[in-house]
Amino acid sequence: MSIRLPSSPHALFCLGLVASACSDDGTATTTTGESSSTGTAASATDNPTTVAPTSETPTTDVPTGGTMGGTEGTTGLTTAGPTTDASTGTTMGVVTQTTSGDSTSIGDSTSAGSSGSTGGPPCDAGTIICEGDTAKTCDGMGGFTDETPCDNGCAPDLGCLFCVPNEAKCEGEISKVCNAEGTAEDEYFCDGVQGVTCDANSGQCLGNCAPKSLGTSYIGCDYYPTVTANIVANNFNFAVTVANTTDSNAKIVIEKNGQVIKNDMVGPQSVKAITLPWDLTLKSVQNPPASINVKGGAYRLRSDQPVTVYQYNPLEYQLNGGNSFTNDASLLLPVNVWSGDYFVVARNTWDAVNFGTRISGFYAVTASENGTTVTLSPSETGKLVKAGGGVQADGTGQIMLNRGDVLEVFSSEVNGNPSIADVTGTRVKADKPIQVIGGHICSFVPFDVGYCDHLEESMFPYETLAKKYIVTPPLIPTGGNVPKAQMVRIVATEDDTNLTYDPPQGAPANIAKGGQYIEILQTKADFEVTSDKKIIIAQTMLGQDAGGNSGDPAMALAVATEQFRKTYLFHAPINYETNYVNIVAPMAAKVTLDAVAVGGFTPIGATNFGVARVKLGNNIDGNHDVKSDLPVGISVYGYGQYTSYWYPGGLDLETLPQ
Repeated sequence: MSIRLPSSPHALFCLGLVASACSDDGTATTTTGESSSTGTAASATDNPTTVAPTSETPTTDVPTGGTMGGTEGTTGLTTAGPTTDASTGTTMGVVTQTTSGDSTSIGDSTSAGSSGSTGGPPCDAGTIICEGDTAKTCDGMGGFTDETPCDNGCAPDLGCLFCVPNEAKCEGEISKVCNAEGTAEDEYFCDGVQGVTCDANSGQCLGNCAPKSLGTSYIGCDYYPTVTANIVANNFNFAVTVANTTDSNAKIVIEKNGQVIKNDMVGPQSVKAITLPWDLTLKSVQNPPASINVKGGAYRLRSDQPVTVYQYNPLEYQLNGGNSFTNDASLLLPVNVWSGDYFVVARNTWDAVNFGTRISGFYAVTASENGTTVTLSPSETGKLVKAGGGVQADGTGQIMLNRGDVLEVFSSEVNGNPSIADVTGTRVKADKPIQVIGGHICSFVPFDVGYCDHLEESMFPYETLAKKYIVTPPLIPTGGNVPKAQMVRIVATEDDTNLTYDPPQGAPANIAKGGQYIEILQTKADFEVTSDKKIIIAQTMLGQDAGGNSGDPAMALAVATEQFRKTYLFHAPINYETNYVNIVAPMAAKVTLDAVAVGGFTPIGATNFGVARVKLGNNIDGNHDVKSDLPVGISVYGYGQYTSYWYPGGLDLETLPQ
């Protein structure tokens, strides 16, 4: 994944070979070609000292090519001339040992009429050795197939280097960090808007928002809020809420298409809602005629302190006496954890028979770097989309995006419920980091239960997906500890994915193809899903008419137990009728919500986890925190009349094994 954290610049590497050979008159000659680096390449300046041989001096064959760490100082050991094997008549090379600085090389050479000398017995064919700054490839017979002068140094087994492994340097406010193989440099812009500078001594970006400081979680300093298609009236506000997780003021700068839209400040350990103008092209109409590519369509939000950002589409469920009726919200992921590989979860085109229309599902792709090439590989249901913006009608396409550009892809208007047109399972890959949001313009869930609501959620990068999740439905807002039914969609990332459930759910145990999904209908159960390959799981609330006298469809992604955390700062908007948090925790965990101990966890099967569904008080700013002595997961949701929102309250985004 392109979650990139530069490695330590202090790793050492050795470029060198000590070769020993015989001159024409049979006397021993010794050559050294050695350099070492602790951040820069340098030539050795110490000459080895030759020690007179003794009767104990070995004359046996010593393998060549080894390089070993040693102690500071310089010593040498050389035998007195070559020896001859009487049985073969072969002249054996002398043994030479040289220690210089912190490396030791032992060499031996043979004279066998080969095209070149390795300084010892033949090395394996294809092995790369170094003589000074020349890389030589062994032919396996004591010679070489090629010799290449290296401009930037040579390393054994690697050959010529592009750069010194793990070395970092500043070029203005660009930190260039050589990878561990010395084959390429990763570049990091030390962004002054984020309070980051390039340190000349280390060559690294420094500051609270530097990559090494941030780690890999939902907390960051660089975000791209992106309007997605919704039929809500334009007088309601698209907005972001910014939660400042630090003890310092966070300066916020929001741009769109390179122009500053807003400057703001969020106080320590507090949250602020910031409204932003709709991008009416991305917001679209009820029936967008085509998929679209909107240049500079996304906002860019940067902070000089780590923050958490949620986007609301729209923020209010009531405004000036009117109801919005179609809302959802998304946890946005910071750029430092984006990757170039995602699977989409959305919903089928909804055939609104009674309304005489069909409304599409979608996914939206946002780029953070210029010249980003996005490649679309549709699932079977994802092959029915509206062409446009570089996307073909079969869902394929290769589209170039620049920073802030947004590609929004809509499923086709195919008759029938559930429609066979559904972008779920589409794989979106890019050669640079991207953001992917999946959702629906407005849909009944299920298709025959009122009423329609907007759906959206940020997709998690493929690299962060896992094989074990715990799924818990939301609470009905009319009182009591009665869950509200949900639909659970499980998407496979690989063929022949096997599933188990604890407790058993009577659900399918296998998904045949990557990109396909199974859906558990209208369940109120808490359960764990375990798979043998990576999966992604979406949870969708049912419409208000399914029960509860409040709310409507909303979508959230389930969080893998491996990505649970011990602390969360999250936001619940204060203008909704009721807000809740589901906390999934080990039964032995000690958990607090807003400094009050949480109890009453309901066990989930035999998992040793439990769930507590807690109604949130209407704090003056909607800011809440969860703390635990063991990692826990949270999801946050709220209800209004015929509307709702739902999102994961946060997570770690560590790269997990395949």
